[in-house]
Amino acid sequence: MAENDEAQEKTEAATPKRLEEARRKGQIPRSKELSAAAVTLAAAAALYMMGDQLSGKLYTFMRSSLTLTREQALDQTQMIPALAGAALQGLKICAPILGIVALAALLTPLALGGWSFSTEAMAPKFNRLNPVEGFKRLFSMRAVVELVKALAKFGVVALVAVIVLWKDTPALLALGQEPLDQAIVHTVHLSGKALLSITAGLLIIAGIDVPYQLWTHAKQLKMSRQEIRDEHKESEGSPEVKGRIRQVQQQMARQRMMQDVPKADVIVTNPTHFAVALRYDEKRMRAPIVVAKGVDLVAARIREVATEHSVPMFEAPPLARVLYRNVDIGGEIPATVYQAVAQVLTYVFQLRVAKRSGFHPPPRPDVTVAE
Repeated sequence: MAENDEAQEKTEAATPKRLEEARRKGQIPRSKELSAAAVTLAAAAALYMMGDQLSGKLYTFMRSSLTLTREQALDQTQMIPALAGAALQGLKICAPILGIVALAALLTPLALGGWSFSTEAMAPKFNRLNPVEGFKRLFSMRAVVELVKALAKFGVVALVAVIVLWKDTPALLALGQEPLDQAIVHTVHLSGKALLSITAGLLIIAGIDVPYQLWTHAKQLKMSRQEIRDEHKESEGSPEVKGRIRQVQQQMARQRMMQDVPKADVIVTNPTHFAVALRYDEKRMRAPIVVAKGVDLVAARIREVATEHSVPMFEAPPLARVLYRNVDIGGEIPATVYQAVAQVLTYVFQLRVAKRSGFHPPPRPDVTVAE
């Protein structure tokens, strides 16, 4: 029971596959506070960089928009076109700042989680219409954290606003006594200063919120040991399936190996436990190679195939064991057994010639090899 509880407890970090699946579903870390701070900072920087130019255009815009002849003021048909033209002109004046703010809003997600477009996240979730689930979310720990963040943000912004208004009260009151062009310039500068002050407070909140969002995201995606094992089985295959695949592969390899036994020049045996088939072609090979080998049942099958195709067998237990343990199928024999194998092959070739010519068979060599 304890092992089962430990397997189901989500204590392990998410695997790359789990992270990729979560990303496809739109589950990536996001910080609204970071986005708010970035957008506010971009707006403040734009006001400071383009304040003078913007002030001049706003002053000209206001004079041209508020200067009307008596006929224009009384002609109702001209009001809507005039309003549309003024709105378009105002939008053009503010376009650089709006562009910088929009760019900041688009680039900020790259700093945390990156861009993500998920159709699954856009799909409607009807379980959210369940009032019971809604109450659970309303009184969940996440809702409490969001409430605390909202109150903290409100408190920080309110405190900064009070401090800025308190310090700039003389400048704000003096705006009503300044000429219009100077008042607009001072208003833009005061707005940029206020935004920068507010950004400082928002950055503090974002600095706390970003690590929290990363921690929350990692916690939500944590996996149990059983889930990791199941995922490994899905990606790599279950041990039963892999075992069956290995069994089939070994069977196919044995079949191919048995097809090469009739091509062998000699079968070195143990005599019953080991069997190694050797082949040598002096025109194409530097040294004899092992074309088949086996132990017990496989060795017995090699001897059967060799008998069916009249492949000679030579009993040399130490040599058979050395070849079986040290040479892979298709590999050349090691130099340490050159002399012993040469004795065996010479004997086999002489035996073959003697049978064809009707001579007496050559004496069997005494083959020795160190294991």
